[in-house]
Amino acid sequence: MKLIVNVDGGARGNPGPAAIGVVIRDGDGNVLEDLGETIGEATNNVAEYKALIRGIERARELGADELDLRGDSELIVKQMLGQYKVKHPDMKPLHARAKEALAGTSSWTITHVRREQNAEADALVNQALDAAA
Repeated sequence: MKLIVNVDGGARGNPGPAAIGVVIRDGDGNVLEDLGETIGEATNNVAEYKALIRGIERARELGADELDLRGDSELIVKQMLGQYKVKHPDMKPLHARAKEALAGTSSWTITHVRREQNAEADALVNQALDAAA
């Protein structure tokens, strides 16, 4: 089963209070699940990776073996594609965990989308941060 997973992470301050947003859709575009949750203090990039990992893991739990991942962090997308090296020590274990979460999928893609195309996941991040404030 192929699922489409939009992810976003954000922090208010860098680092600061952080949250993730994940929207999982089926092939017809129907939302199967969405979630927004705080993750404590983190940088924007750490939050982006945690959103990606949570999205992958949740989609796998729902039975996905093919993933169409979408996020608005160019850095994370290009690191996952191997186009950028993962240099920051805090990011290396998150990158490895994201790759491990993808193990066992028959196929996956990850695409950088504009913020406007990721508005639902972004809204979930802000809702989680607002609720925690």
